Amino acid sequence: MLTPRSSAVPAAAVLPPAPPRPYAAAFRGLIALAAATGLVIECVHGNVLVVLSFFTIWSNILVAVVLGWGAARAWNRRPPLPALWTGGVLLCISVVGLVFHLVLDNPASQFNQAAEIARLSGARAVANQLLHTVSPIGTALDFLLLTAPGALRPRHAAQWLAVPGLYLAFALVRGALLSPGSAARYTYPFLDVTLHGYAGVAVNAVVLGAAFYLLGLAIVGLDRIRPAPPSPEYRISSERARGLK
Repeated sequence: MLTPRSSAVPAAAVLPPAPPRPYAAAFRGLIALAAATGLVIECVHGNVLVVLSFFTIWSNILVAVVLGWGAARAWNRRPPLPALWTGGVLLCISVVGLVFHLVLDNPASQFNQAAEIARLSGARAVANQLLHTVSPIGTALDFLLLTAPGALRPRHAAQWLAVPGLYLAFALVRGALLSPGSAARYTYPFLDVTLHGYAGVAVNAVVLGAAFYLLGLAIVGLDRIRPAPPSPEYRISSERARGLK
């Protein structure tokens, strides 16, 4: 018995291709390049295994990959990457910038490392600014100016905690396996078990985790109220496809 063929036509077959987004592609490419440049400088001038142990490096690798991929998709008229990914990268790199400037490079902080940071010079000083300032600001501007709003959900704030949770486990296991006196045995002073003990580090981790979550909720809330970019090239194609049945 013959069955009638479905009359449904995939939206991609009838919708015109999305216009290229050269400005978005160029801006994302520059931010990805800035993050990658900082990463290369750090690896060239330091112990690669130690460099790769920092959350700053993890986050900037995500920026380089996700924004670089987003730049390619914008140039090639492809849909944007899932908001879960881009929002998660924004959260991680925002924490990097905030912790660096408010905690590590702040003389008023109990975890202050401003004196060590001030001793950086040459390429290392450039890399420090690229990874802790340029990359966070650029990623935030991409979110605010070059992406369509309304795609983030409150559940994303909890899902994004997987990355810092994984890093916490890595940092503690790494520190436990390394011998005392090893270079950057504990990558951040608030994770240093020799100073605070596991109970103290657990308290610091809970406080930081709560800060991650609240900042994630703030990003979701901002995504709900911010205006859409004025150009039609940023509209989600599903609105155009709504009339197709």
